[in-house]
Amino acid sequence: MAWLIIAVLGALLFVYGLSVHALWICLLSKPLPVLALLGWLRSTALDTYPRWIGIGLLFSLLGDVLLAWPADLFVFGLGAFLCAHLAYLKAYLSDCRRLAPLALLFSLVIGGVLLSILASHGLGPLLIPVTVYALAISAMLWRALARLNSPVDKPSARLAAVGALLFVFSDSLIGINRFVVPFDAAPYLIILSYWLGQWAIAASATKFSLTGRVASHA
Repeated sequence: MAWLIIAVLGALLFVYGLSVHALWICLLSKPLPVLALLGWLRSTALDTYPRWIGIGLLFSLLGDVLLAWPADLFVFGLGAFLCAHLAYLKAYLSDCRRLAPLALLFSLVIGGVLLSILASHGLGPLLIPVTVYALAISAMLWRALARLNSPVDKPSARLAAVGALLFVFSDSLIGINRFVVPFDAAPYLIILSYWLGQWAIAASATKFSLTGRVASHA
């Protein structure tokens, strides 16, 4: 319950900071929800899956700070979240190696369409890092969806899939708002979908820890 209170307070403070354009309130409060998720995750068993989810949350925490910092650290924030997606990818691969071609096709289409939209509006020197990032998040989404129809624990698989989809949605909004067309609701939609996605991913690890691994490398 304490971690939930910290997460909610941090979220409310950040949204308030956004509404009044208070930069330092945003900077100080933005990491709190993910910090709370890390604290919550500490109560789970230190198996491979929860461990890699925790590493992903740590890199996400770094990315939160870099993107909120009062300087243009977008590339560094992108790098931190790239590492977060690779950590989540490693977690998803730890208990499911099935090809899941439909999930692969869906993820490639989503990543390809988004990258095409962004590139058509001119990414300039960011083309290569954004392309690498799009490949990483598409791979993360693929492996999260691949767990759905495997012997992996069902609640964990569903939560991870929902979390991955929300993360992709949040990152898509970031790209559209930054490179295509800015819109006023973007900061609120981005952060809320991001936090919900991170919660679902963290919850997939706590659910995994409670029920245990059902199958390995299915």
